[in-house]
Order: sequence, then C-alpha cells, then structure tokens
Amino acid sequence: MLNCSLPMIDAHIHLDLYNPADAQQIMDECQSCGIKRVIAVSMNLASSLVNQEWLQRYPEQVKVAYGFHPEQKLPSEAECQQLFDWINQHQTEMVAIGEVGLPYYTQLEAKNNGQAFSQKPYIQLLERFVQIADLYQKPIILHAVYEDAEIACDLLEQYNVTKAHFHWFKGSEETTRRMSRNGYYISVTPDVVYEPEIQQLVRQYPLEQMMVETDGPWPFEGPFTGQITHPSMMKESCAVIASMKGLSIEETASILYHNTKRFYGV
Repeated sequence: MLNCSLPMIDAHIHLDLYNPADAQQIMDECQSCGIKRVIAVSMNLASSLVNQEWLQRYPEQVKVAYGFHPEQKLPSEAECQQLFDWINQHQTEMVAIGEVGLPYYTQLEAKNNGQAFSQKPYIQLLERFVQIADLYQKPIILHAVYEDAEIACDLLEQYNVTKAHFHWFKGSEETTRRMSRNGYYISVTPDVVYEPEIQQLVRQYPLEQMMVETDGPWPFEGPFTGQITHPSMMKESCAVIASMKGLSIEETASILYHNTKRFYGV
C-alpha cells in the first residue's frame, strides 16, 4: 500500500468541471491524502471565475491559472478582450497562464468528417497568451500534442518563454528532446499506469523536469475504471515512475513534489 503521507501536488486539475459536491469532497480529502496543493486550470472566463472562488475558499491549497482551452469554438474578439482584461486585472493572484494551446483533437475530428478547419486563428490566439506569459513572467500551461507541440515550441522560443508546462504530452522523440533541452516541464497523468506510450515518455524525459497531474475530472481506465478522478491516484503514477527510473517511491515523490513547488513558486 502506498504511503499516504507522501507530499504531492496535482499540477493540472479542472476543479470547475467537477460536480460541485465531488469537488468539495476532493478538497476535503486532499490533506489526509498528502495532496498539499492543486493547480486549478481554466477553460475560459467563466471557468476562471469559478476557479477564483476556489482560490478564495482554499488560498493555501488551491493555486489558479487563467486561460482558454483550445479544444472548443474560438471566442469572439470581444470575448477574448474580456478574458485578457480579466487576466490583466488578476495576474497577481494567478500562478500561471493556462490552460492554453492548440486544438489537435478538434482539428483531427474535422478532418475525419471531411470538414474544413483552419488552425491559424488558434495559433494567433496562442501567440497572444505566450506574449502575456512573457509580459508577466508567468509559467504557461500548454495543451499541445504531437505536431502541435512543435508549433508551441516555435512560439515559446520566439518570445524566450522558458517556463513552459506541457501537460499530458504526447509527441515524437525529436520534439521531446527539443522540449527537454529547452528546460520545459511535462506532467504525467494516471494513464502512465497502463499506457505504453506514456511509459516510454517517462523513460525518455528527465525526472527533474517532470510533474504529476490528474487532469480531473477526466476519467481513466485500467485500475481506475469507474472511479471519480481524484488526486490520490497520483500515488499510483508515482509508483510506476519510480519503477521506471530505478528509484524508491519516496525519493521519486519528493523530486516530483519539489519540481512542482519550484516551477510554480508554491
């Protein structure tokens, strides 16, 4: 049985997307599970407002990031400006810009359905978020997988943004090497327990640039089938990462915890 006293931080969770009662239960249980902090990422302005409420209720446990998730319809320019104004007004309370990125799965679905899809406006929006991250010297949390990660890397390099967190990353070995060389961080979800693709990524990526997350309430399979996604699942992730890195669970958990504390300043 895994040691529940191991301190951990959920580096990426959507508190606002849970049933409120489930989110409340998670927050009530985090301390007893050794979960010291959660990084609550936002989908849009409405999501940012909900996460701000969680921050106000749990200022020590909840840290927030504000942004626009790319796997949804693009906002109008007026909606974009509202969000940017919000971020400008509340940048001191957020630990990062996020979740932002590129719509890999939306584009793939459109292609499979024979529909036209332009990625250009999403790239332009991401560039604006990269500029804001640079302006406020905040980390940026990215949804950018496979070839989209290369575009994100181009933008990060263009603006010299080095504090980048690619959550639930998947991509080529070449892109993975580019990311690790640039000092970017990745975070690993509970699917590392059963997904060979993620296990291979863990073998390749430096542990010193790695964090763990749940991306809750996203559901997982394998031993987690049918369960509400809970930060305590990261204990299982940690055990698998430790095994692949040839370290003890305690040492691995400590490295992952301090990586996240250092990256987000929490």
